[in-house]
Amino acid sequence: MRAIGVLTGARADYSIYRPILAAMAADPRLRPLLFVTGMHLSPEHGMTVSEIEADGYAIAERIECLQGSDSPGAVAQAMGRALSGMARALERHRPDLLLVLGDRFEMFAGASAAVPLSIPLAHVHGGEVTYGAMDESFRHAITKLSHLHFASTARYAERILQMGEEPWRIKACGAPALDGLLSMELPGADELSAEIGFDCRRPFLLVTFHPATRDPQDAASQADMFFSALAQARLPVLATAPNADPGGRAARRALEKFATDNPDVMIIDHLGARRYAACMRCAAAMAGNSSSGIIEAASFELPVVNVGSRQEGRIRAANVLDAPLEPTAMSSALSRALAPEFRASLKGLVNPYGQGKASATIVETLATVDLGPGLLRKLFHDLHQGDHNQ
Repeated sequence: MRAIGVLTGARADYSIYRPILAAMAADPRLRPLLFVTGMHLSPEHGMTVSEIEADGYAIAERIECLQGSDSPGAVAQAMGRALSGMARALERHRPDLLLVLGDRFEMFAGASAAVPLSIPLAHVHGGEVTYGAMDESFRHAITKLSHLHFASTARYAERILQMGEEPWRIKACGAPALDGLLSMELPGADELSAEIGFDCRRPFLLVTFHPATRDPQDAASQADMFFSALAQARLPVLATAPNADPGGRAARRALEKFATDNPDVMIIDHLGARRYAACMRCAAAMAGNSSSGIIEAASFELPVVNVGSRQEGRIRAANVLDAPLEPTAMSSALSRALAPEFRASLKGLVNPYGQGKASATIVETLATVDLGPGLLRKLFHDLHQGDHNQ
């Protein structure tokens, strides 16, 4: 039985891991070991480690890393704490392989810790592009540290290949978040409304807004502009809280002011995968800059107004309407998203991130790949060929 370390730092990555973990737990060849860090252990962000505990997975280590601030310097210090804590945890548990996902700084810290310990790395959602977030740099750095790559589309797999990774290491498997999404037993609007205390039977906007960390405007200005435009839509709003990114607290303050000024706004720190999917099924539209609007929403034929630069560069389906952080443009995009003819035009929409079969590919690869020296020995043929030609 192979011990597969799984690093999770936030509600978003855990919901993506969930179908992978379920497939691992059902496979007698694999034993998942969870390393839990970041926002999962933060009361400010909902202490979502409780969701992992409720699912019954073994938590190998809890690695505290977040500082009492979300300034750039505090985030850099949190990276250092995460790296140090993961180094100690990996040395104690010595998993056969460490699975990391996406592009957050906790993932980069954990991947960095695995390298000197010669623990192979498998990376989910590499090769993607998000020009508006500092996560762009972390994602590509993790790709170069990793030994196996599970890309969400063929185009992203091609980008990983262009980065010098060998073809046999790369699989275009789709996005794991879609696995079981449409077959999941979701509450109806009545049940959902009772569970969360928000009336989901009427048209409403599902909203998540994170700071675009590479935007020249500060987070407070970004958020103020976004919520000013949102107020003009005159619809009830169900909002989830921003991440622990630089400027996340400023975005949260703007969200709380918006809720104070508009009584038909509800903030929920964490809906959980089941309720979040149910909200996507019930909502009139999504608005903000969450990756869920780019990846999962298409499976529900849900209109999305994606604002600003945070998700710039990602492949998107026809349900996504992009708008700059400018009130007139955002209001126009919201009006179009809420138009019945636009919703009707999305009937039969194909999600470019796959049809929900990623976990089976990932788990079979983790169970069967040779974990010997050949996996750790990364060869870059293009570079070597250039050396030979000199």
